[in-house]
Amino acid sequence: MEVPRLHPDTVEEVKQRVDIVDVIADYVVLKKRGKDYQGLCPFHDEKTPSFSVSPVRQMYYCFGCGAGGNAIKFLMELGKRSFSDVVLDLAQRYQVPIKTLEPEQKKELQRQLSLREQLYEILAIASHFYQHTLHQPQGEKALNYLYQTRGLTTGTIQHFQLGYAPDGWSTLYRYLVEQKHYAVALVVEAGLIKPRKNNDGYYDQFRDRLMIPIADSQGRIIAFGSRTLGSDEPKYLNSPETPLFNKGKTLFGLDKAKNSIQKRDKAIIVEGYFDVIALQSVGITNTVAALGTALSQEQIKLLLRYTDSKQIIFNFDADKAGVKATQRAIAEIEPLVYSGQVNLRILNLPAGKDADEFLKASSQAVEEYENLVNNAPLWLDWQIQQLLIHKNLKQADHFEQVAQEMLKLLNQLEDGNKRTYYLQKCAEILSQGDTQTLSIQANNLLSQLKKGSSIIARRPIQTSKKIEKISQEKTRLEIAEALLLRLYLHCPDCRTEITELLESKDLLFNFYPHRFLWQKIQEIQTDFPSLADPDNQLLSRLQDIALLFPESMQPTQYLFHLNEKTNEDLSRPSLHVLDAIAVLEIAVWENYSQHCQKQLQEFHQRQATEGSQYYWQELKKAKDKIETLNKERLNHKPSDF
Repeated sequence: MEVPRLHPDTVEEVKQRVDIVDVIADYVVLKKRGKDYQGLCPFHDEKTPSFSVSPVRQMYYCFGCGAGGNAIKFLMELGKRSFSDVVLDLAQRYQVPIKTLEPEQKKELQRQLSLREQLYEILAIASHFYQHTLHQPQGEKALNYLYQTRGLTTGTIQHFQLGYAPDGWSTLYRYLVEQKHYAVALVVEAGLIKPRKNNDGYYDQFRDRLMIPIADSQGRIIAFGSRTLGSDEPKYLNSPETPLFNKGKTLFGLDKAKNSIQKRDKAIIVEGYFDVIALQSVGITNTVAALGTALSQEQIKLLLRYTDSKQIIFNFDADKAGVKATQRAIAEIEPLVYSGQVNLRILNLPAGKDADEFLKASSQAVEEYENLVNNAPLWLDWQIQQLLIHKNLKQADHFEQVAQEMLKLLNQLEDGNKRTYYLQKCAEILSQGDTQTLSIQANNLLSQLKKGSSIIARRPIQTSKKIEKISQEKTRLEIAEALLLRLYLHCPDCRTEITELLESKDLLFNFYPHRFLWQKIQEIQTDFPSLADPDNQLLSRLQDIALLFPESMQPTQYLFHLNEKTNEDLSRPSLHVLDAIAVLEIAVWENYSQHCQKQLQEFHQRQATEGSQYYWQELKKAKDKIETLNKERLNHKPSDF
């Protein structure tokens, strides 16, 4: 369902009615600490509570990992859900009337919401029906297959809600339509029955099949996968696409794997349902599978929500078909792979086994599998190894073919350091152990790479002292800018002073996250010009903006919250403001000083005197100004930066 844009009044009313403590208490055990509440952060492992919830500001913040925001942001991050989905759920929870920007869409929205809820209900009832049938006499064959052929336990069968579709043309139809009285049109839309070609009744989509429920990331059943127990084709059959189910945007097992993926910071993608079931049942729970189609970018991006390292491992079959499937999957997500957005590794199990077969091979299989996962080669190393299969580099045609394929891979790498590394590696392979020809092979590859993608700039290496000085200066300036923003956010009385000083001295924020935050502050103040803001609504409105621009706002999220140390900065705000402003001024004059020195150097190289006198005077003025500002800083307070 494509949700129409929600009216700002609906969003605002949800924000007004929602109680952040009430929402977060559903997921975190909170204890009262003064005006706020504390608990263990749900976004990272910790033993000592650093997660704070403020009912006054309706905000949360973790001083351990930096997660923070309002109730909407909390539910979005925890469940990896969209803004509209969360607001709609909260609107239902707090009985807020739903308004859209287009009034005529409201009725359609309500209809679609109602339809989706009914489809969820029908699919859940169908799943219970299949589970019940599995343990009846007609399900004996399916149950024996699970126990004997697949080696599953009763607990695993129940955990994955496996079932059996009876061998009858209209068994489920009669149950859902005639006994449960669901509308035929809804059961058809759920993908469970089909109309007969002559329009004379309906028949079941699944017959004499082992049934495997497919859930969304929240654990709601949205479709079914199935395996034939006879000779029917296809062997595996999925539900058709429905308002709830899109194969290209769904991963089997994600509802059960997402927490493990977050904890282990990596996701394993396998080929089949039973690979996922087998791996998860032995504790390798960060495992999912595609649904019989090539992996899509949408599916990979879905997984990337749960892993900070962006590490994805493809574990497809090691036979010829599995290798082709791996190549297709890499090709499908090439923009993500070559740009480095995905840290992709490839695992091919020994002897061409799939994961399910491998786990049954020995008593040490689980430990062996985890070792193989941890040592899986990066995708490009795997790609290069594939180029060498059945190739003899001592034969000219094989050598040329391998070299050209290597160039194709190198040309697509966007990261210069990675390109340099793999250029060297490819040269080593092509030199075949002959160190005397290594540099020749490297230069040959380098000369053939596309212009602009292969030039490795030979820049003078900076001394460690110079790097250290630059780092210190950057840190001092960054801290000063952050302090100014924190004071502006939490000390309404200082806002006029900060704004006037920045404008009168023509100062700008140097770091992009700080510039972005300041820009959004100015936009809010333009719409709501009062700087007094006794209730600090500015923070609340900035949290709304953080939902719209999460990547740009995340680096400054910590400024919205105070701890014992940052509270001290508010004790003498005016002195801190003057000190921070001085640091910004010093940065401006230091940049100007460097400009003057550069100009003088150019005059010296040209052996020209005209104009040099001007820059000598300007350089002296800049240095005098820097000295004056540093003295003023000493008068403000003992500086922390």
